[in-house]
Amino acid sequence: MAGQEESGQEQQQQQNNEDQQQQTAAAAAPITATGGGAVAAAEVPATTSAASTVAATPQKQRLDVHKQDFEPEVVYLYQFCRSGDLPSISLPCLKVETWLRVNGIKFENVDHRMKLRSKKGQLPFVELNGAQIADSTFIIRQLSQHYNRDLDSHLTSQQRITSHALISMLENHTKWVFYWWRFNNAGQFIVESKTNFRQALQTRIPAGIINFVLKMKMRSKRSIVNGIGLGVHSPEEIYDFGNRDLACLRDQLGDKPYFFGEEPSLLDVVAFGVILQFQFGQGASFPPKVFIEEKCPQLVTFVERIKQRYWPDWQEMCETRDLNTHLPKPVAPPKKEDEDEKKEKETGKEDEKEGEKEKVEKDEKERDKKEGKLEESDNKFEEEKNKDEKAQEKK
Repeated sequence: MAGQEESGQEQQQQQNNEDQQQQTAAAAAPITATGGGAVAAAEVPATTSAASTVAATPQKQRLDVHKQDFEPEVVYLYQFCRSGDLPSISLPCLKVETWLRVNGIKFENVDHRMKLRSKKGQLPFVELNGAQIADSTFIIRQLSQHYNRDLDSHLTSQQRITSHALISMLENHTKWVFYWWRFNNAGQFIVESKTNFRQALQTRIPAGIINFVLKMKMRSKRSIVNGIGLGVHSPEEIYDFGNRDLACLRDQLGDKPYFFGEEPSLLDVVAFGVILQFQFGQGASFPPKVFIEEKCPQLVTFVERIKQRYWPDWQEMCETRDLNTHLPKPVAPPKKEDEDEKKEKETGKEDEKEGEKEKVEKDEKERDKKEGKLEESDNKFEEEKNKDEKAQEKK
């Protein structure tokens, strides 16, 4: 779960050098879309004979990606599931999705039930035009080149140095503070993170069993934190590491909207994810969370600014756990029941109109009949009157 990129690096070291060189060459090549599919430019032969072209035309090459029916120039993001408070409990996943949103790049989250991993054994990873890119740092670097989007283009050389130093601090030191807490408090983290792993996995396995397996897996990662030297310290000392790093962020931000002025940079994207991981998932009494709320109000405001500008669907995604609340909702075809109900209503209206018409006609007939009787009565009265007058004349 958390720290998947780091554990993936251990698997990568076990791969042979030849495979590593092939992956690096393919990933570094420009990603281009072709007519029948998309491949990395490094995989396209420099020359192709007419015979081989004709022979290859009828056969559709199966690409080494999970999404075979991809849309060109759409980034397909594979990451962890949503939680009740955060788009992702994984810092690297949150970092990549925030970067895509800030740059306005069309992307789609793939619901893989948390079963897939990159060739390096990591989450997140993306697929673009039939090529896979793994590790959040390389994802952003290569997508920046492909789409010509550099969030640091407005920075001075000195600001770029500061940005690099702070990002290195956040990703190689600060994040291990909340990872240390999660690995040592796995049961509480599963509850506090408000993540429905059973729903995300879409499995019938009881939640208790799933949570037990996750706890065992997270606890096994405590050796990673010890290996980097952080885990050997006392909780108070570890929390102090985190608080000092957060204070550096606060001082760099100052009263500016973003760390280097009016527009976000890569540091803003990374810091946004780190601060959120401290704010949610560890409980209300988590010392760095308290430190942010009491000593770093600028960071709280900064997070809200990013959320409002680039995550307008935040509440919806946390409530529904939907991975793609940012995409337009498809128009659902009308249900058969609705059509039958509509026909019944229309038939009922027609019957009602017919009934009203018949009533009007009946009323008219009754009126005509009454008028006819009155006229007949008047005629009889006139006849009787004439008879009386004639009888009087004879007398």
